[in-house]
Amino acid sequence: MTDEKQGVRLQKVLAQAGVASRRAAEEMIDEGRVEVNGEIVIVQGRRVDPEHDEIRVDGSRIPTARRHLYYVLNKPRGVVSTMDDPDGRACLADLEGVPNHERLFHVGRLDTETEGLILLTNDGEFAHRMTHPSYKVLKSYLAEVEGFVDDKVIRRLTKGLTLEDGPVHPDSVRLVQASEMKSLVEISLHEGRNRIVRRMMDSVAHPVRRLSRTAIGPVRVGRLGVGDMRPLSREELGKLFDLVDL
Repeated sequence: MTDEKQGVRLQKVLAQAGVASRRAAEEMIDEGRVEVNGEIVIVQGRRVDPEHDEIRVDGSRIPTARRHLYYVLNKPRGVVSTMDDPDGRACLADLEGVPNHERLFHVGRLDTETEGLILLTNDGEFAHRMTHPSYKVLKSYLAEVEGFVDDKVIRRLTKGLTLEDGPVHPDSVRLVQASEMKSLVEISLHEGRNRIVRRMMDSVAHPVRRLSRTAIGPVRVGRLGVGDMRPLSREELGKLFDLVDL
Protein backbone atom coordinates (compact mmCIF):
# COMPACT_ATOMS: atom_id res chain seq x y z
CA MET A 1 0.00 0.00 0.00
CA THR A 2 1.29 3.47 -0.90
CA ASP A 3 2.25 5.79 1.96
CA GLU A 4 -0.34 8.59 2.24
CA LYS A 5 2.46 11.19 2.14
CA GLN A 6 4.13 9.67 -0.89
CA GLY A 7 3.11 8.67 -4.37
CA VAL A 8 1.17 10.60 -7.01
CA ARG A 9 -2.42 11.81 -6.81
CA LEU A 10 -4.71 9.32 -8.48
CA GLN A 11 -6.43 11.86 -10.73
CA LYS A 12 -3.03 12.99 -12.03
CA VAL A 13 -2.03 9.40 -12.81
CA LEU A 14 -5.29 8.81 -14.70
CA ALA A 15 -4.80 12.01 -16.67
CA GLN A 16 -1.20 11.11 -17.56
CA ALA A 17 -2.38 7.66 -18.69
CA GLY A 18 -4.76 9.35 -21.12
CA VAL A 19 -7.94 8.15 -19.41
CA ALA A 20 -9.48 11.58 -18.83
CA SER A 21 -8.69 15.10 -17.71
CA ARG A 22 -8.00 15.59 -14.01
CA ARG A 23 -11.46 17.09 -13.51
CA ALA A 24 -13.12 14.19 -15.32
CA ALA A 25 -10.98 11.72 -13.35
CA GLU A 26 -12.21 13.31 -10.11
CA GLU A 27 -15.78 12.81 -11.30
CA MET A 28 -15.02 9.13 -12.04
CA ILE A 29 -13.70 8.75 -8.49
CA ASP A 30 -16.83 10.41 -7.05
CA GLU A 31 -18.96 7.99 -9.07
CA GLY A 32 -17.12 4.98 -7.61
CA ARG A 33 -15.75 3.89 -10.97
CA VAL A 34 -12.07 3.74 -9.96
CA GLU A 35 -10.35 0.90 -8.09
CA VAL A 36 -6.84 0.69 -6.68
CA ASN A 37 -5.58 -2.78 -5.82
CA GLY A 38 -9.11 -4.17 -5.82
CA GLU A 39 -10.66 -1.48 -3.60
CA ILE A 40 -13.04 1.20 -4.86
CA VAL A 41 -11.65 4.66 -4.14
CA ILE A 42 -14.26 6.74 -2.29
CA VAL A 43 -12.29 9.89 -1.43
CA GLN A 44 -10.38 12.41 -3.50
CA GLY A 45 -6.65 12.95 -3.06
CA ARG A 46 -5.69 9.28 -2.91
CA ARG A 47 -2.00 8.85 -3.70
CA VAL A 48 -0.76 5.83 -5.61
CA ASP A 49 2.46 4.28 -6.83
CA PRO A 50 2.11 4.17 -10.64
CA GLU A 51 4.89 1.58 -10.86
CA HIS A 52 3.25 -1.03 -8.65
CA ASP A 53 -0.40 -0.24 -7.83
CA GLU A 54 -3.09 -1.90 -9.95
CA ILE A 55 -5.56 0.72 -11.15
CA ARG A 56 -8.85 0.03 -12.91
CA VAL A 57 -11.61 2.20 -14.33
CA ASP A 58 -14.99 0.54 -14.87
CA GLY A 59 -13.22 -2.77 -14.32
CA SER A 60 -10.65 -2.24 -17.09
CA ARG A 61 -6.97 -2.31 -16.21
CA ILE A 62 -5.16 1.01 -16.72
CA PRO A 63 -1.41 0.57 -17.38
CA THR A 64 0.20 3.63 -15.84
CA ALA A 65 3.90 2.82 -15.63
CA ARG A 66 5.17 3.41 -19.17
CA ARG A 67 8.92 3.18 -18.54
CA HIS A 68 8.95 0.46 -21.16
CA LEU A 69 7.98 0.39 -24.82
CA TYR A 70 5.39 -1.94 -26.31
CA TYR A 71 4.78 -2.27 -30.05
CA VAL A 72 2.93 -4.59 -32.39
CA LEU A 73 4.45 -5.26 -35.81
CA ASN A 74 2.89 -6.90 -38.85
CA LYS A 75 5.88 -8.95 -40.03
CA PRO A 76 6.18 -9.55 -43.78
CA ARG A 77 6.99 -12.92 -45.32
CA GLY A 78 10.70 -13.50 -45.87
CA VAL A 79 11.79 -11.55 -42.78
CA VAL A 80 13.60 -13.38 -39.99
CA SER A 81 12.10 -12.96 -36.49
CA THR A 82 15.26 -11.55 -34.94
CA MET A 83 16.59 -8.05 -34.42
CA ASP A 84 19.91 -9.03 -36.01
CA ASP A 85 20.89 -11.83 -38.37
CA PRO A 86 24.52 -12.97 -38.66
CA ASP A 87 23.81 -14.36 -42.14
CA GLY A 88 22.72 -10.96 -43.41
CA ARG A 89 19.09 -11.90 -44.05
CA ALA A 90 16.35 -9.28 -43.72
CA CYS A 91 15.30 -9.08 -40.05
CA LEU A 92 12.87 -7.10 -37.92
CA ALA A 93 15.29 -4.23 -37.29
CA ASP A 94 15.57 -3.67 -41.05
CA LEU A 95 11.89 -2.75 -41.39
CA GLU A 96 11.03 0.90 -41.85
CA GLY A 97 9.63 2.41 -38.67
CA VAL A 98 11.34 0.05 -36.22
CA PRO A 99 13.29 2.35 -33.86
CA ASN A 100 16.85 1.04 -34.03
CA HIS A 101 17.97 3.44 -31.29
CA GLU A 102 15.78 1.60 -28.80
CA ARG A 103 16.97 -1.72 -27.37
CA LEU A 104 13.89 -3.65 -28.43
CA PHE A 105 13.54 -7.40 -28.69
CA HIS A 106 10.83 -9.61 -30.13
CA VAL A 107 8.30 -11.52 -28.03
CA GLY A 108 8.25 -15.05 -29.38
CA ARG A 109 8.81 -15.56 -33.08
CA LEU A 110 7.25 -16.43 -36.41
CA ASP A 111 9.02 -18.60 -38.94
CA THR A 112 10.52 -16.73 -41.87
CA GLU A 113 7.75 -17.54 -44.35
CA THR A 114 4.93 -16.67 -41.93
CA GLU A 115 3.66 -13.11 -41.81
CA GLY A 116 1.56 -11.38 -39.19
CA LEU A 117 1.62 -10.06 -35.68
CA ILE A 118 4.66 -10.07 -33.45
CA LEU A 119 5.28 -7.93 -30.36
CA LEU A 120 8.37 -5.81 -29.75
CA THR A 121 9.32 -4.48 -26.31
CA ASN A 122 12.16 -3.63 -23.96
CA ASP A 123 10.27 -5.10 -20.98
CA GLY A 124 11.94 -8.40 -20.16
CA GLU A 125 9.41 -9.58 -17.58
CA PHE A 126 6.50 -8.87 -19.93
CA ALA A 127 8.23 -10.77 -22.74
CA HIS A 128 8.98 -13.74 -20.48
CA ARG A 129 5.40 -14.05 -19.28
CA MET A 130 3.90 -13.58 -22.74
CA THR A 131 5.89 -16.56 -24.03
CA HIS A 132 5.62 -18.79 -20.94
CA PRO A 133 3.23 -21.71 -21.58
CA SER A 134 1.59 -21.37 -18.14
CA TYR A 135 -0.13 -18.12 -19.17
CA LYS A 136 -1.67 -19.65 -22.28
CA VAL A 137 -1.99 -16.50 -24.37
CA LEU A 138 -4.36 -17.24 -27.25
CA LYS A 139 -3.07 -16.68 -30.80
CA SER A 140 -5.05 -16.83 -34.04
CA TYR A 141 -3.83 -17.70 -37.53
CA LEU A 142 -5.27 -17.58 -41.03
CA ALA A 143 -3.93 -20.37 -43.21
CA GLU A 144 -4.29 -20.66 -46.97
CA VAL A 145 -3.93 -24.38 -47.62
CA GLU A 146 -3.89 -26.69 -50.61
CA GLY A 147 -7.06 -28.43 -51.72
CA PHE A 148 -10.69 -28.52 -50.67
CA VAL A 149 -11.12 -28.65 -46.88
CA ASP A 150 -14.39 -30.32 -45.93
CA ASP A 151 -16.31 -30.57 -42.66
CA LYS A 152 -14.66 -33.89 -41.85
CA VAL A 153 -11.21 -32.26 -41.84
CA ILE A 154 -12.47 -29.37 -39.69
CA ARG A 155 -13.92 -31.83 -37.16
CA ARG A 156 -10.66 -33.75 -37.09
CA LEU A 157 -8.67 -30.57 -36.45
CA THR A 158 -11.13 -29.40 -33.80
CA LYS A 159 -10.97 -32.72 -31.96
CA GLY A 160 -7.19 -32.45 -31.75
CA LEU A 161 -4.21 -34.17 -33.31
CA THR A 162 -1.12 -36.01 -32.17
CA LEU A 163 2.07 -34.72 -33.76
CA GLU A 164 5.60 -36.05 -33.44
CA ASP A 165 6.17 -33.94 -30.32
CA GLY A 166 2.84 -34.65 -28.65
CA PRO A 167 -0.87 -33.84 -28.83
CA VAL A 168 -2.28 -30.46 -29.84
CA HIS A 169 -5.80 -29.25 -29.06
CA PRO A 170 -6.75 -26.00 -30.82
CA ASP A 171 -9.25 -23.71 -29.10
CA SER A 172 -11.19 -23.18 -32.31
CA VAL A 173 -11.04 -24.09 -35.98
CA ARG A 174 -13.18 -22.33 -38.59
CA LEU A 175 -13.47 -22.85 -42.33
CA VAL A 176 -13.47 -19.40 -43.91
CA GLN A 177 -13.53 -20.38 -47.57
CA ALA A 178 -13.10 -23.53 -49.63
CA SER A 179 -12.58 -24.27 -53.31
CA GLU A 180 -11.19 -27.16 -55.30
CA MET A 181 -7.67 -25.71 -55.43
CA LYS A 182 -7.31 -23.98 -52.06
CA SER A 183 -9.06 -23.23 -48.78
CA LEU A 184 -8.80 -20.68 -45.96
CA VAL A 185 -8.82 -21.99 -42.40
CA GLU A 186 -8.72 -19.92 -39.20
CA ILE A 187 -7.08 -21.64 -36.24
CA SER A 188 -6.84 -20.28 -32.69
CA LEU A 189 -4.70 -22.00 -30.07
CA HIS A 190 -2.55 -21.47 -26.99
CA GLU A 191 0.27 -23.60 -28.35
CA GLY A 192 3.63 -22.00 -29.01
CA ARG A 193 5.50 -24.93 -30.50
CA ASN A 194 7.59 -24.45 -33.61
CA ARG A 195 5.61 -24.39 -36.89
CA ILE A 196 2.59 -25.81 -35.09
CA VAL A 197 -0.08 -24.68 -37.60
CA ARG A 198 1.94 -25.85 -40.60
CA ARG A 199 2.48 -29.25 -39.00
CA MET A 200 -1.21 -29.55 -38.11
CA MET A 201 -2.26 -28.92 -41.70
CA ASP A 202 0.41 -31.28 -43.05
CA SER A 203 -1.01 -34.01 -40.82
CA VAL A 204 -4.45 -33.70 -42.47
CA ALA A 205 -2.94 -33.60 -46.00
CA HIS A 206 -3.61 -29.91 -46.64
CA PRO A 207 -0.17 -28.24 -46.67
CA VAL A 208 -0.02 -24.53 -45.93
CA ARG A 209 0.60 -22.28 -48.90
CA ARG A 210 0.50 -19.02 -46.95
CA LEU A 211 0.16 -18.32 -43.23
CA SER A 212 -0.53 -15.19 -41.21
CA ARG A 213 -0.91 -14.61 -37.46
CA THR A 214 -3.92 -12.34 -37.09
CA ALA A 215 -4.24 -11.95 -33.32
CA ILE A 216 -2.29 -12.21 -30.07
CA GLY A 217 -4.72 -12.17 -27.15
CA PRO A 218 -6.76 -8.96 -27.53
CA VAL A 219 -4.40 -7.51 -30.15
CA ARG A 220 -5.84 -7.79 -33.68
CA VAL A 221 -4.16 -7.08 -36.99
CA GLY A 222 -7.01 -4.77 -38.03
CA ARG A 223 -5.81 -2.23 -40.59
CA LEU A 224 -2.14 -2.55 -39.70
CA GLY A 225 -0.37 -2.94 -43.03
CA VAL A 226 2.23 -5.59 -43.72
CA GLY A 227 5.59 -4.21 -42.58
CA ASP A 228 3.98 -1.53 -40.40
CA MET A 229 4.08 -1.19 -36.62
CA ARG A 230 2.30 0.81 -33.94
CA PRO A 231 2.36 1.19 -30.15
CA LEU A 232 -0.01 -1.06 -28.25
CA SER A 233 -3.06 0.89 -27.10
CA ARG A 234 -3.72 1.43 -23.42
CA GLU A 235 -6.66 -0.96 -23.61
CA GLU A 236 -4.65 -3.68 -25.35
CA LEU A 237 -1.75 -3.38 -22.93
CA GLY A 238 -4.05 -3.44 -19.92
CA LYS A 239 -5.69 -6.64 -21.14
CA LEU A 240 -2.30 -8.25 -21.82
CA PHE A 241 -1.10 -7.28 -18.33
CA ASP A 242 -4.17 -8.99 -16.91
CA LEU A 243 -3.55 -12.11 -19.01
CA VAL A 244 -0.02 -12.53 -17.66
CA ASP A 245 -0.66 -11.26 -14.11
CA LEU A 246 1.46 -8.12 -14.29
